[in-house]
Amino acid sequence: MKYKRILLKLSGESLMGEKQYGIDNERVKQYADDIKAVHDKGLEIAIVIGGGNIFRGLSAEKSGMDRAQADYMGMLATVINSMALQDALEKVGIKTRLLTAIKMEQICEPFIRRRAVRHLEKGRVVIFGAGTGNPYFTTDSAAALRAIEIKADAVLKGTRVDGIYTADPEKNPLATKYEEISFKEVYAKGLNVMDMTAFTLCEENQVPIIVFDMNKHGNFMKIANGEPIGTLVK
Repeated sequence: MKYKRILLKLSGESLMGEKQYGIDNERVKQYADDIKAVHDKGLEIAIVIGGGNIFRGLSAEKSGMDRAQADYMGMLATVINSMALQDALEKVGIKTRLLTAIKMEQICEPFIRRRAVRHLEKGRVVIFGAGTGNPYFTTDSAAALRAIEIKADAVLKGTRVDGIYTADPEKNPLATKYEEISFKEVYAKGLNVMDMTAFTLCEENQVPIIVFDMNKHGNFMKIANGEPIGTLVK
């Protein structure tokens, strides 16, 4: 394995699969199988999942809801997704721990950095839910922050596209893919990798970001092995 400890960031929308809303159990099962294959090789894995398949705070704000209230609702959506993935992982035989930034003692542990690191050292997959626990911050920011706190070697951002392109490849067929790009180039070209807070956190703490297609079976293992798929930001 190229890495010892990584943080995998999944969007909430990725859990929808072919659905328009909610959670596609087949897609979650595929993710669990891919994560198990990598975990069985000895890699320490932490995960952050968004909540956009259930509720998106920014969209609710546009329709008149208070932004802070909407963001807290979004945090709860991430916990629902985290529980779904936790269940799928445990069904394939992986020990997991769900740690959240908002206390919910009946279903998960509160986030404590030293406890999270200890779980990883014991070979458990750790899922971080409820974002940072603060409104106005995205789950991208939570992923960057948690990666830094647990001293992850890289942030792997699993998306629906296989890397960073010069333009949106789903809208522009002429868009070309970057194999590798620097943080400064991303700034200069205005490319959309993560929100600016998350991106700056990774840059300042020298945590590389790899954007790849998580929906293709086997890609996660290729990334973990150091194969040059997706786009590396360093």
